[in-house]
Amino acid sequence: MSAAGFWDDQERAKARVVELKDAKQVVESLKGVGSQIEDLEVLAELAAEEGEAGMAELEKTVSTLEKAYDVLELRTLLSGRYDRAGAVVTIQSGAGGTDASDWAEILLRMYNRWASDQGFKAELLEALEHDEAGIKHATLRVSGTFAYGYLSCEMGVHRLVRLSPFDAQNRRQTSFAAVDVTPDLDADLEVDVADKDVKVDTYKAGGKGGQHVNKTESAVRLTHLPTGVVVQCQNERSQHKNKAQAMKLLKAKLLQVKEAARSAELKSMYDGKGEIAWGNQIRSYVMQPYTLVKDTRSSHESGNIQAVLDGALQPFIESYLKYRASKK
Repeated sequence: MSAAGFWDDQERAKARVVELKDAKQVVESLKGVGSQIEDLEVLAELAAEEGEAGMAELEKTVSTLEKAYDVLELRTLLSGRYDRAGAVVTIQSGAGGTDASDWAEILLRMYNRWASDQGFKAELLEALEHDEAGIKHATLRVSGTFAYGYLSCEMGVHRLVRLSPFDAQNRRQTSFAAVDVTPDLDADLEVDVADKDVKVDTYKAGGKGGQHVNKTESAVRLTHLPTGVVVQCQNERSQHKNKAQAMKLLKAKLLQVKEAARSAELKSMYDGKGEIAWGNQIRSYVMQPYTLVKDTRSSHESGNIQAVLDGALQPFIESYLKYRASKK
């Protein structure tokens, strides 16, 4: 940072400062736990002499140390190549008609709430509304360190069981929506995308974006012809800015598609007919005839479904991170 010219490139310099801050946080956390362990050994000797009062203080210190250790342990589970990056979350409604579109919008709200609780910034990049209610699909960018590491645990099919508000007879309905997550990487990625391989479509942006956004074809959809990967962006007023943003998303997706493990994960979202439907869910949210949210992978569950839909996802994410580590 003291080198000549360090601040000439402001964006790169800021990124390095953030990197330094993150590295210091890791080192200081390790030192802190090490120091507490040393203090604990001394405290244990004193507690044996002081009796009940000493033991109470010892238990309090142990509890604090355990929490600090849990935080460190969780960080070791976020050591993937892109785990420290921000995330781009795509939500797609599946089987279930209007209920599925409504369910997709509920999931969008849930991730917005979770991001806010974690101190992350969430920005809606695009959304296609359903004619009756909810959304057919939406793309959300979540900015913050480890956003991708956490949200990668959410990739898969999410199943909802409830009494349908769109059914005249108020019958129970099962709905599905798929969540895809890619790291939000720098625009300067080592991915070559030839112009001839990309189909560019422009269209009028939907939603409540003001007269300019709705009347001009500022929204951009990019289709990568060799792979069939499709991305779109409509949040900017300028078509040029939307295209640049969409290209960044396309590169991030192509980077992951190259990884065989990811291809397998993406295929697992769909059934034999290529639909987002029964049998492939990673988590079930049941509102009727009882209330329960259960992760089918880690078996973590909660009876407070409203709290989960309000963004209380962290226990599910952490339990899956531990489950995933145990399988490696």
